[in-house]
Amino acid sequence: MTMLFLTVGLPEAGKTTRARQLAEEHGVLRLTPDDWMIPLFGKAEADGKRDVLEGRMLWLALEAVKLATNMVVDYGCWYRDDRSAIRWLVEAEGACLHLVYLPVNEESQRARVAHRRATAPEETFPMTETDILHGRAHFEERDAAELHQELRGDVEQQGAGLRTW
Repeated sequence: MTMLFLTVGLPEAGKTTRARQLAEEHGVLRLTPDDWMIPLFGKAEADGKRDVLEGRMLWLALEAVKLATNMVVDYGCWYRDDRSAIRWLVEAEGACLHLVYLPVNEESQRARVAHRRATAPEETFPMTETDILHGRAHFEERDAAELHQELRGDVEQQGAGLRTW
């Protein structure tokens, strides 16, 4: 069965490192918005352009799974509803979604932010203490439904409307 791997976690959890490993291990295409944002727009968010880029990358990933091509989508996907919606879209194409959940504790996250800033500032986005706290406050941990790969009813009822997301 065709597989779409979706990385889930906060900044500096190791998502992109794991996405690269998965792409190499499985010989698949990896889509990572962070690889595109600075070259295209010079910054991480760029006035809503990140949302547009992620939407186009998801569209491309869905087109690929229609062609029985495995994919890695490296988004972070902080919200359960977003993860459920992506699951619905992937399964609607007859493929399987594999959530790759990468937790990171607060101390490790801060250390990784500092290390990356010191060793590869050109490859990273500036991240302040406020950014770290905001992310930790808004990230939705996996729940029992996700652990058992169950769809939430409100997402399933949206049905085909998710295709325009």
